[in-house]
Amino acid sequence: MAFLRAVAGIVAAALVLGVAELVAAFAGAGSAPAYALGATVVDHTPDGVREWAISTFGTSDKAVLFVCMGVVAVVVAGVAGIFERTSRPAGSVAFAVFGVVAAVIGAGRIGGLVGALPALIGTAAGILALRALTRRIDAASDPLRSEPEADASPSHTDGSTAGSGRRRVLGGIVATGVLAIGAGLAGRLLGGARRDVTAERATVELPRAATPLPDLPPDADLRVPGLTSYITPNSDFYRIDTALIVPQVSTDSWSLRIHGMVEQEITLTWDDLLRQTPVERVVTLACVSNPINGDLIGNARWLGYRLDELLARARPLPDADMVLSHSKDGWTAGSPLSALTDGRDAMLAIGMNGEPLPIQHGYPARLVVPGLYGYVSATKWVTELEVTRFDKATAYWTRRGWSAQGPIKTGTRIDTPRARGRIPQGRTVIAGVAWAQHRGVTGVEVQIDNGDWRPARLSTEVTIDTWRQWTFDWDATPGQHTLRARTLDPTGPQTAVSQDVVPDGATGYPTLTIQVQ
Repeated sequence: MAFLRAVAGIVAAALVLGVAELVAAFAGAGSAPAYALGATVVDHTPDGVREWAISTFGTSDKAVLFVCMGVVAVVVAGVAGIFERTSRPAGSVAFAVFGVVAAVIGAGRIGGLVGALPALIGTAAGILALRALTRRIDAASDPLRSEPEADASPSHTDGSTAGSGRRRVLGGIVATGVLAIGAGLAGRLLGGARRDVTAERATVELPRAATPLPDLPPDADLRVPGLTSYITPNSDFYRIDTALIVPQVSTDSWSLRIHGMVEQEITLTWDDLLRQTPVERVVTLACVSNPINGDLIGNARWLGYRLDELLARARPLPDADMVLSHSKDGWTAGSPLSALTDGRDAMLAIGMNGEPLPIQHGYPARLVVPGLYGYVSATKWVTELEVTRFDKATAYWTRRGWSAQGPIKTGTRIDTPRARGRIPQGRTVIAGVAWAQHRGVTGVEVQIDNGDWRPARLSTEVTIDTWRQWTFDWDATPGQHTLRARTLDPTGPQTAVSQDVVPDGATGYPTLTIQVQ
C-alpha cells in the first residue's frame, strides 16, 4: 500500500494547487502558491546560481524553475502520503505547514488576506482529500475494519472486502486527480480570460512619429548566411526578467506617475501620452547577464516618447541624480538621471518593430535607454518614475550586489562559423556583430590562432546606439584553429581582461575553436 499512499499524497497536493489556481483567478495574478513561491525563489536565489541558470538555460530558465519545483513537490507530497495515517495525520501537518508558508508569502506579495486565500483554501481542500483517501487506504489494508455482509463466510469476506477496498481507493485517487486537473484548468482559463490583454493589444493603433525613420542603408545588413540580422524580430528578441507571470496591463488602467524629488508630481494616462509627439529610433538593448559571445542582446525599432521631455514636465530638483523606475510586478531599476536627460534617445517606448509592444516585452509601455544595461534601465510594464538619489534608494538588483550604474561595455560576438564546428578548407567568411553603445563602433579586428590582429569589414553605421555587423574573409587551412575578435570604439580596443558578468557585465574576447577539414 505504500505506493498507493504516495499516489494519494501526490493527487492531494495536486488538488491543493488546482483549487488554489481557481481561487487565484479571483484573488489576483500571482497569488497562486506555485507562482508566489516561485517568485520568492527567484528573489532569493544567489547570484552565482542565477547566472548559471541563465547561461545554461537562457530564456527557458523560468520553465526549468517550474519543472524543478514540480519534482520537489511530487517527492515531498509522496512522502507525506506515505506517512499519513487515519490516526496519525503526519502528512496533513506537512500540508498545513506548506499552506501557512504559502499564505504568508501570498499575503506579502499581493497584499492582505486576499493574497493568502488561494493557499489557505487550496490547502484545506488538499488536507480533506488526503484524509479521505487515507481512510480508504487504511480500510483496504485492514479488512477487519470493513463491514462484511451478514451472511458472508469469513474467506469470502476477506477477498471481496480487500478487492472492494482497493477499488474504492483507486476510484478516490482518480476522482481527486480529475478534480485537481479540472480546478487548475478552470482557474487558468478563467484567470487568463479576466486579465488577458491580447485582444486589446491587437486593436491598438500606434501614433506616427513626427519624423519617421528613413529606410536602412543598403549595407546596414550584410545578409551573410549564419549572421544575425541587423533588426532582431520580436519573436527572437531575448527576454530576461523576474516575472513568472507576464503582467497583463490594459491601456484603460495604465498610468505613469512621476514623483519624488520634483517640483510638481504628475500622472500621465494612455490618452495623455497619445497627445504627445512620439519619436522612432533604432536602439540595441543588452542584458548584463550576457556572457562573452552570448545572445542576450538585440536590436529593434522603438516608438515612444522622450524621457527628458516627460521628466521636464515634473521639474526634477537640482540635487536629484537617479530615477527609480517601478514595474507593475514590483521590480525596480535605478537609472542615472543624467542618462535620461543628456540628449540621448532615452524613451518611454510603446512600439517595437512597427507594432505595439509584445506583452512579454512590456506592453503597454516600457523604458528604453541607449548605453545602459537592462537591469538599470529597461523596465517593462513601467508604472512609476521616482526621481531620487543613489544614496537614498536602491533598486532590485543593486540590493543583491550588482553595480548601481551599468553602462554597456564594448563587445563583439562571432556568429559564424560555430564553435567546435567543422568547416572545409578554403575561403571562409567569419562574421558577427559588434557594439559600443552610445560611443559607436569604429572597427573590428580578427585574430587567427595567435597571429596579428587584422581589420574586418564593417556594415554601415546607422547610429552610435546600435550594433554593427562585420565580416572577415579567411583562407582556412586544414587543422584546428582558434578564432578571436575584438571591437574598437573611440577609446581603443575593448579590454582583453576576462571578467564574469557579475557585478557589471562580462569582458574579454570571444574565442572559438574550429576544425578545418
